[in-house]
Amino acid sequence: MPRKKSNACDFCGRTEAQGAMLVPSPSGTANICVDCVSAISEFLGFTADEAAAAGRKKSGEKKASELKKLPKPREIKEFLDQYIIGQDSAKKYLSVAVYNHYKRLSQSADDDVDIEKSNIIMVGPTGTGKTLIARTIAKMLDVPFTIVDATVLTQAGYVGEDIESLLTRLLQVADYDVEKAERGIVFIDEIDKIARKGDNPSITRDVSGEGVQQGLLKLLEGSIVNVPPQGGRKHPEQRMIPVDTKNILFICGGAFDGIEQAIAHRLNSTFVGFSTDSRTRRVERERLISHVAPQDLKTFGLIPEIIGRLPVLTHLQPLDREALRRILTEPKNAIVRQYVKLFDMDGVKLTFEDDALDYIVDKAIEFKLGARGLRSIVETIMMEAMFDIPGKKAREFTVSREYAAGRLEEEHFDASAI
Repeated sequence: MPRKKSNACDFCGRTEAQGAMLVPSPSGTANICVDCVSAISEFLGFTADEAAAAGRKKSGEKKASELKKLPKPREIKEFLDQYIIGQDSAKKYLSVAVYNHYKRLSQSADDDVDIEKSNIIMVGPTGTGKTLIARTIAKMLDVPFTIVDATVLTQAGYVGEDIESLLTRLLQVADYDVEKAERGIVFIDEIDKIARKGDNPSITRDVSGEGVQQGLLKLLEGSIVNVPPQGGRKHPEQRMIPVDTKNILFICGGAFDGIEQAIAHRLNSTFVGFSTDSRTRRVERERLISHVAPQDLKTFGLIPEIIGRLPVLTHLQPLDREALRRILTEPKNAIVRQYVKLFDMDGVKLTFEDDALDYIVDKAIEFKLGARGLRSIVETIMMEAMFDIPGKKAREFTVSREYAAGRLEEEHFDASAI
């Protein structure tokens, strides 16, 4: 049996005669006065504010806890030292930049100081460790990391990959967890290959050069980009995933072959001269890369807008003989250690004589391939042994200088073959 409607507020008991303006319920069985409605509204607003404040406090505590777990710049560099020989300047720059980036992510939302993102560009010859440094940092921080090649990128509508494909790969690495991907690292390799091809853009359509640079601007600076989860052109009907690039760290690397000439011109120096000491001239040329500046990148062909969005500029020096020798044996993933492990899995003890290692380094310097050249040379030397020994009863194998030289000669492995 329905309850009779009263002429008083069912909350405070005041009647219309006492000045209460009553609001009936939809069913007509209850009333509430306007004053009680205002009081309830204030109470609910106060409770919501308390909950929001508690949420911000909890989020701030979580971010502070994450920051405490984040390794300091010196610890990041010490970790890099275990895998990368030399390049102390580049390792310091990246350690500080990455640490500051994740400090920025842990910043409180109500902080009035907005810390901007510090994207990084690394300049250095091939085989000096640009990609390895970025990959090693990502492994230490345990964040989504992807390596993309700038040479395949073109403007939208042309054969090649769209700019958004960079973020598609990052999403795939993060198992399509958008929040996780938005804290990741993207390493754009071969950034020098999208340099502007000429000063006059009206001659031809530079779809893989300046056009790509302009397309990268919004990604580097930070904006919400609609990313096709399976690639843009093969599945045009797919639903786009919005990704905010504001907190994604971009690391760019490139060899910038020939940029020494721009540096020398700016420094009012030259590569040639009348000095008979060719070794001195070579050393001076190699040291020029340490003087690289943003204006040299502009001379090479990067547009000023993209240079401004890559504020951290560092360089990697060409590897000298001592560094190449250490790369062979010292890092945790050293080339010699890898082959020793491969033979050990077959129950064979592999030994490299010092003369053989010196010979390998000499050949790598001759071919000018950097650390990658070491791998090619050792692979050529060891191929025959890796083919024969697993089927034999031998328990030891030693690589001498004579054996290494004989294998390279037999395989016709010389500078002209590379």
